[in-house]
Amino acid sequence: MKKNKKFFQLLLLIGMLALFVTGCSAKQTGTPPTSGLYYWIYQLFGHPIQNIMIALSHQISGANGAGWAIAIITAIVRLILMPFMLSTQKKSIRQQEKMSKVQPQMKLIQNAMKTNGIDQQQQLKLSALQQRVLKENNMSMFGGMGCLPLLIQFPIMIGIYQAVAYSKPLAETSFFGISLGQRSLVLTIVATALYAVQSYLSLIGIPEEQKKTMQSMLLLNPLMTFFISVSTPGALALYFLIGGVIAIIQQLITTFLVQPQAKKEIAHELDNNPIKEVVTPQVIQEILKSAPRSTSESTPSKQDETIEHERLRKRNAGKQKRRNDHD
Repeated sequence: MKKNKKFFQLLLLIGMLALFVTGCSAKQTGTPPTSGLYYWIYQLFGHPIQNIMIALSHQISGANGAGWAIAIITAIVRLILMPFMLSTQKKSIRQQEKMSKVQPQMKLIQNAMKTNGIDQQQQLKLSALQQRVLKENNMSMFGGMGCLPLLIQFPIMIGIYQAVAYSKPLAETSFFGISLGQRSLVLTIVATALYAVQSYLSLIGIPEEQKKTMQSMLLLNPLMTFFISVSTPGALALYFLIGGVIAIIQQLITTFLVQPQAKKEIAHELDNNPIKEVVTPQVIQEILKSAPRSTSESTPSKQDETIEHERLRKRNAGKQKRRNDHD
């Protein structure tokens, strides 16, 4: 499960970097692309969002119209996605709770995997045993994982960036005096701080053992927010800032409402269907007993070689004596 979380985080990072590359190209040309990959990206995402931003900014009017347009678009998208995100987080919490209950069995398998001298067949048996633990307890290595909400946000990020990059009127706008067409350290710092707060809130109510494994992953969101925001115009930093505000609201709901409810449900579920004990020290020993003989056991000792040599010598001497008697 941890490996898959890292995979989806890496997927997010790759998407962000792709957005950055797209932005670099846009900055160099200043006009919408007419062919190639950037053209299709612009036609699918950038141009429609550009029209929406211009229409909203005209409706709102004033110097901050474009900034409020970005805030409205971001808020609508994040609020639409919030039920899906909360559902995903609830599944993840349930998975973590159940995984903590089978952890003693998993540790037995992990320790057995580290045993010196085990062969490939034994490793396969241990891996199958691990899958059996999860299957018999209605669990999955991919439980609680969901990348759809993240993937849905990519087009919005790309669209907002291109909307500003390929529109001179939007690029020249500002939000409370902060340029949306130029890099903004202020928006970057605020957006990064908001995601840092969200990461801190996500650790509330988590066991200490799990906190240690989660902390490094939770640093990714603030770091990626800072890296992308400081490398792109203020329009995208504003997108992250508004997203950070909603992320904190979502995390508060998760921490103080969803998490206690999920834990209560799992506790009730385990009362009726306790965790099945599939792995015991005896089961592990049975697998390890089938280990191949060591080199010292399979190779004849010097004493054995001496005895065998003496036996052959006596047999040959007997043959020679019978031959002499016959002559």
